[in-house]
Amino acid sequence: MLDIKISKQLKSKWNQIAIGSLQANIIVKKSDELLIEKLDNACKDFASKHIVEDISKLQVINDSRKAYKALGKDPARYRLSSEAMLRRIVKEKGIYKINNIVDINNLLSIESFYSICAFDISKLNPPIEFTIGTKEDEYYGIGRGLLNIENLPVFEDQIGKFGSPTSDSERVKITNETSSISMNIMSFSGVSDLELQLNKLKELLIQFAEATNIESGIIL
Repeated sequence: MLDIKISKQLKSKWNQIAIGSLQANIIVKKSDELLIEKLDNACKDFASKHIVEDISKLQVINDSRKAYKALGKDPARYRLSSEAMLRRIVKEKGIYKINNIVDINNLLSIESFYSICAFDISKLNPPIEFTIGTKEDEYYGIGRGLLNIENLPVFEDQIGKFGSPTSDSERVKITNETSSISMNIMSFSGVSDLELQLNKLKELLIQFAEATNIESGIIL
């Protein structure tokens, strides 16, 4: 497993942080019909049961928003990726289908409400720390352009900051050439159901991405 730790600084601001971390060798490809069907059904099911105003009240989302506020970041301006996606779904704006890994990520995020950070391991330089961004920090978020990550909870390796529950960076994104991934279920609600979600993620990766050499664990 990758060496990932949560910084003392971050824990002192919000001690209910936990990460369900999984790494595996996978094959990136276009999602098959069954995965697309599962993703579409998850979107329809969520939209049928919720309105926009419900989303910020969901326990996982609500705890995350409180954590962002504790760190000094506006959760309405720098939304969690899961919250932003659920809002798109309820507003019937749809979600993008990219590849099987991104689609698996989105499927689990829709069903669990957690933001999930996914990285191409070959683009990382461990050790890795989950910490707090400073005013000197910035990176290009996937599909977001230059992102102000000051006071955001962010991952950092020896190269620099590269991912957060709001948006991962272009540097570590999953491409068709990716063969080894680290996927991290981000909880600001403690351990909660992380083990259950890790098992679901493992099953999805085996079924739809031919995952092998799977390792997982919970980081506190």
